[in-house]
Amino acid sequence: MYKILILEDDTLFANSLEDFLTSEEFLVDIAKDGEEALSLNYEHNYDLYIFDINVPKIDGLELLKLLRQNNDKTATIFLTSYKDKDTLKDAFLKGCDDYIRKPVDLDELLFRIKAVLKRNKKEFETIVLSENIVFNPVSKRVFESGVDMNLPIKVLELLELFLENKNEIVSKDMIISKLWSASQAYSEGSIRVYINQVKKLFENKDAIINVKGIGYKLEF
Repeated sequence: MYKILILEDDTLFANSLEDFLTSEEFLVDIAKDGEEALSLNYEHNYDLYIFDINVPKIDGLELLKLLRQNNDKTATIFLTSYKDKDTLKDAFLKGCDDYIRKPVDLDELLFRIKAVLKRNKKEFETIVLSENIVFNPVSKRVFESGVDMNLPIKVLELLELFLENKNEIVSKDMIISKLWSASQAYSEGSIRVYINQVKKLFENKDAIINVKGIGYKLEF
């Protein structure tokens, strides 16, 4: 499931968003202030941020600025009561992907979320990997002849990364950023193990090639 971090200090509204998005098969974490959002970001990787602007400790605009300065390119939507053009302009200059004014229509929010995710190479349709093996990008599960293969989460995340960047080079830094949060350590050996496990899912076992000194490429 795609994972969303919501920054919202209105508890009732935040809970409504969580209930709605959970029912649409997203995983959701809630932060009530900017510092809590940073802490959650340190512990987890997310597919999307949904930020209010006027929140305690670190406001949404400043938080996004900090994340972008640290090369965090995670897609971001602002939900806010601000209506002035200067704030809207500032939000996009800070690096947001979309901006919705409150009160929010939840159906519209869902449309916007899917549009932003698709622009960031996130898929919603099942992907065929080989004759009997398919990947469901929404549930992030791989099925063989209709049966869940129960693959480790890091194998699934690496597969998703390769599919999002098929026929393009995936660097080691991209892999580390995808598979490990800032608080986690990684090893070169584990990267090789996960890559070999992903290779086995494709009909062509040489679908992932090593681009020496640069990274890997899925030719699919």
